[in-house]
Amino acid sequence: MARKPNYNFERQERDRRKAEKKAAKAAAKAEKADRAKAEQDGVPYEGPSLEDSTEPE
Repeated sequence: MARKPNYNFERQERDRRKAEKKAAKAAAKAEKADRAKAEQDGVPYEGPSLEDSTEPE
C-alpha cells in the first residue's frame, strides 16, 4: 500500500538541503576571496584552523 504524501515535510527537507548547499557555496566563495586578497597583499594565506570549525563531532 502506498504511503500518504506529506508535502509540507518534503518541501521543508528540500528547502533545508538547498540552504545547506547555498551556505557551503557561500563559505567556499568567501574562503576563495580571502585567499585572493591575502595573495594580493603578499601575505601567506592562513585558512581556518581545525579548532575554529563549528561542525559537530
